[in-house]
Amino acid sequence: MPPCYDEQSDRRFPVLFLFHGQGYTHKQWIRLGVPETCDALITSGELPPFLVVMPHDSIWKQPSEDGFGQALLEELIPWVEANYRTLPGREYRAIGGLSRGAAWAVHLGLSQWELFGAIGAHSLPVFLEDVSSIDGWIDQIPIESFPRLYMDIGDHDRPEVLESAIWFEELLTEKDIPHEWHLFSGEHDETYWHSHVEQYLRWYAAEW
Repeated sequence: MPPCYDEQSDRRFPVLFLFHGQGYTHKQWIRLGVPETCDALITSGELPPFLVVMPHDSIWKQPSEDGFGQALLEELIPWVEANYRTLPGREYRAIGGLSRGAAWAVHLGLSQWELFGAIGAHSLPVFLEDVSSIDGWIDQIPIESFPRLYMDIGDHDRPEVLESAIWFEELLTEKDIPHEWHLFSGEHDETYWHSHVEQYLRWYAAEW
């Protein structure tokens, strides 16, 4: 929660859902510095206050075999909105992740686009199951309602992950979908993600 959450008891806030990578837990984003970076930027007035939710996905399967997405949509989001002072509307709800978490962000952000105003995909390996569906998901979204979209990856990431991210970025470009794309120096590791956490948070909150 932002530092001002308890003090400003009549105020409602945007929400960012951040997903961790495969083999890790919800504590990964905490270890990467999200809470203290948010607190510092919000306290200094550089970012507006917002909530961050970091759920734990413990099953490493494709979406059709992993109940994480369904639990997020049917249980977690409604619970957060019932128990915390959140702003209504997709424009105040962002979704993002790193590695496998990025795959979930793209999967949910495109297939359930009515719920999310922004999608962040950091070091994205698209779910194999989604490759045949993404084209159709993109086409079903009205261009004026397309979520803001940010992608980044290290230039020395694992070849199969880099290939997947580039495939998705080229598809967006081919379809004239506005998006922000960065090929930074780095690998598929926490050193890379930690070095970009502040940049990620600034992007998510840019229109709040």
